[in-house]
Amino acid sequence: MPSMFPKGCKIQNFNLHGNQMEGLLPRSLVNCSMLEVLDIGNNNIKDTFPYWLESLPKLQVLILRSNKFHGFVSNTKANSSFSKLRVLDLSNNEFFGPLPVRFIENLKAMVNPLEDDNSAQYMGGSFSYEYSIVVILKGLSIELEKVLTVFTSFDLSKNKFAREIPKVIGKLSSLKGLNLSYNNFSGQIPHSLQNLTNLEWLDLSSNELVGEIPQELVSLTSLCVLNLSNNQLVGCIPQGNQFNTFGNSSYEGNPRLYGFPLTKSCDGNGLPQQPPSSFHGKDHELWEFGWRVVLLGYGCGFVFGLLIGYLTFHNGKPKWFVTLFNGQQNQRARNVRKARIRAQRRN
Repeated sequence: MPSMFPKGCKIQNFNLHGNQMEGLLPRSLVNCSMLEVLDIGNNNIKDTFPYWLESLPKLQVLILRSNKFHGFVSNTKANSSFSKLRVLDLSNNEFFGPLPVRFIENLKAMVNPLEDDNSAQYMGGSFSYEYSIVVILKGLSIELEKVLTVFTSFDLSKNKFAREIPKVIGKLSSLKGLNLSYNNFSGQIPHSLQNLTNLEWLDLSSNELVGEIPQELVSLTSLCVLNLSNNQLVGCIPQGNQFNTFGNSSYEGNPRLYGFPLTKSCDGNGLPQQPPSSFHGKDHELWEFGWRVVLLGYGCGFVFGLLIGYLTFHNGKPKWFVTLFNGQQNQRARNVRKARIRAQRRN
């Protein structure tokens, strides 16, 4: 990669996307004070985060995607650092650690959307050169031949960023896309994301997020792509507006989530609907089983008794029965004889 850029360099768009560039990102790029677009995505640049680019007053697009950048993303030094940045793509690198709050606070161009749609224009409108950059738009790699100044995107996916997602991200209200997937973010989804009213795609998948999905996110009526899969989210999925359009894939890998579009439903109070208790059912089954056993026992005993009796009498008188019956007959005869003798003596 070229290492020397002279002072007063008037390069406005520096695009080396999709090559086999190696080495460090040249520090002499700070001499290009007119630079608005820096796209060196899909190369083999091995460096730390170029915090020194904060001195470029007009930088609007910074794409470092799919390189070998590594280390912490440091807080910026000045309040005006990266204040014009509208597209930031650090995805698929080896950055780690927490997101610096002050760095995010300085992204002023992502804070307030243009109030007058007529004021929207293409970047570099005063120059004849038309920008062409590659961005990940709603999960797809798309080449933008022109970039409107109202387009804003924040992509930190496929790194090793950790800890909680800073609440300050909720201040970037002009964002069209936010992708923090495939990191190590933990904690809950910030309720402040409800302020991203222009958001069209949100991807927080494959992290370690816990807790419930904030109900306030239903207010994001511009949202058309949502991916919260493969986290540890719990509770009922918010219902209403755009949330009624998302499919199972938006939530898969969260076994303790309930509600539409999942098969596990929620009750009328927005709580996970518990499966019907099986205690009564088991009692009923045991009672029914017990009576069946008793009836079966009586039936079998009755049939068995008849069978034994039939076989016994068919083969001859049973000894115990003959003894009992003859003993009773003899006793009656003796009683009769004694009665007759007593009667004769009286006479």
